[in-house]
Amino acid sequence: MSNLDCQSASEIVIFGAMGDLSCRKLLPALYQLEVCGLINKDSRIVGAARQDHTLEEFKSVVVENLNKYVKETIDEAVLTRFINRLVYQALEFKDSSSFNKLNDALAGGNDTRVYYFSTPPAIYGDICKGLHHANLITDADRVVMEKPIGHSLESSIEINNQVSEYFKENQTYRIDHYLGKETVLNLLVLRFANSLFTNNWDRNSIDHVQITVAESVGIEGRWGFYDEAGQLRDMVQNHLLQILSLLAMEPPADLSAESVRAEKLKVVKALKAINRENIKDKAIRGQYSDGFLNGVSVPGYLNEEGANANSNTETFVAIKAEIDNWRWKGVPFYLRTGKRMPKKHSEIVVHFKQQPHNIFKDSYSDLPANKLTIRLQPDEGVELQMMNKIPGIASQMRIQENKLDLSFSDTYNDERVVDAYERLMLEVLNGNQSLFVSRDEVEAAWIWADSIIEAWKTTNEAPKPYAAGSWGPVSSISLIARDDRQWVE
Repeated sequence: MSNLDCQSASEIVIFGAMGDLSCRKLLPALYQLEVCGLINKDSRIVGAARQDHTLEEFKSVVVENLNKYVKETIDEAVLTRFINRLVYQALEFKDSSSFNKLNDALAGGNDTRVYYFSTPPAIYGDICKGLHHANLITDADRVVMEKPIGHSLESSIEINNQVSEYFKENQTYRIDHYLGKETVLNLLVLRFANSLFTNNWDRNSIDHVQITVAESVGIEGRWGFYDEAGQLRDMVQNHLLQILSLLAMEPPADLSAESVRAEKLKVVKALKAINRENIKDKAIRGQYSDGFLNGVSVPGYLNEEGANANSNTETFVAIKAEIDNWRWKGVPFYLRTGKRMPKKHSEIVVHFKQQPHNIFKDSYSDLPANKLTIRLQPDEGVELQMMNKIPGIASQMRIQENKLDLSFSDTYNDERVVDAYERLMLEVLNGNQSLFVSRDEVEAAWIWADSIIEAWKTTNEAPKPYAAGSWGPVSSISLIARDDRQWVE
């Protein structure tokens, strides 16, 4: 993929530079690239936002947020170098003439520009029009689009069409930060660099797969956005499907963007449709009610500040997904994600099939199947559960379950785990699209997700309640128990 070397100088323009994403993730990520010497010495970072700040005020805000969100001690020499890159320009994004001021701010700068849209997708088109009006788009420029790209297939097509009027597909980087996580990237290595897994990664060896992305937080004051989106649009349509496609795709010819994305797309297109005929057996949605988290009372979704007491928006989703191809026929992928769950916890568990015959019945009457667990957060690592002999001289051989545990923090204790946005920002600067989502992938994912949303609308069944601090509604347990399986918790 990338060779960790920023090849050319560029203007990095962040639209929405005063927003939460920019302050918490983007600017700290760029600072870390500065620490590693991975930003070209002549590159500038241009903050564009509606607020009327001076450059010194903007610098002060950036320093404050770096101190707040960067975990390591700030290096003052690096900070000085980083701050000296900053430029600020107040803009009215819906006023094309306002972009003439941005043209002035970029005058005399680098020929290559990276435009990061850290704004609501509804104004992506307005920003593109403004850039075009000010003659600020060339074939060398790149645009980064934050998810969610639309709230349905129709709206996604509309937004992508607005952007593609000004930027070609090879200039467009649709970001899903899960694709920048170390453990997600490690899926490619686990699968295709280890014959142990490469040769046993199909329906003949794997019984089923579980993907869980649990959040302990609620809606964090984002009622307006979240109530229109819901957990299926916010998490399943992008994050979980991206993980699923990396888990299930065929070996790509190489690590180029074209090869990787083509194989991922085939997986999404092969997903069996979930519709009004099978929705009750394949998908469960829930909504958290009042409960306790870490011993503290927390309000239910309908009791959050600014809530609509009649909302039917789901905060939890469990899905039995099936891939209709030769490799995965008959292997269910159970997806589960929700808010106000017991802890922040994301992992993949691959359950291999049980041994067909047990010669150790005297010691272990029912041999458990091997399990491969890939922990995405918070304790990133890989764990393989297997059987092993208990040391001893007893005449009867005794065996037990053991775990081979590769914890990233323990194994690479001298290495800082790179944040996903650091990696993704570097890939944009290097012009590598391998870790970004193609338009075809986005639209195929929406086709599948829209069918589920439409089925829920048709049945008009309210989300199942679950207490905050629990693992979801009881019906989500039934979803997997029906197949004589259970969630790993």
